[in-house]
Amino acid sequence: MIQCAYMSTIFEQIIAGDIPANKIYEDGQTFAFLDANPVNPGHTLVIPKEPYKNIETVPEDLLTAVMQTVKFLAPQIQTAVKADGFNIHENNGTVAGQVVPHLHFHIIPRFEGDDFEHWHGAEDYHDGKAGEEIAARISRSL
Repeated sequence: MIQCAYMSTIFEQIIAGDIPANKIYEDGQTFAFLDANPVNPGHTLVIPKEPYKNIETVPEDLLTAVMQTVKFLAPQIQTAVKADGFNIHENNGTVAGQVVPHLHFHIIPRFEGDDFEHWHGAEDYHDGKAGEEIAARISRSL
């Protein structure tokens, strides 16, 4: 386990039972609870019990366990709240909207007409040149 250089996060305190939360699932490696500020009813956070900051720092086997929990819970949540669909979302870094420095995935139930807005593209790649350049830069970094 990587020791975090920060004090325990609110998520670690929730896992420990020091802060109340509406837990919906727990196994040996993962923990899931309702988001305290939900986008829609049933909005759930799925976290690893170990305090890894983000998707870049979590070991692959633990990330796999987290994603297995997400895959298991998402359709169950959709059914329970009678949602029309759901989004799976992860914010990686403060600039991306990550508020708690503990890896977490959002399962956000979606309802027809819920007014939840998706992001808007900044630039399209219709001319082909910009897309080719970005794809080449990414490929070179692999």
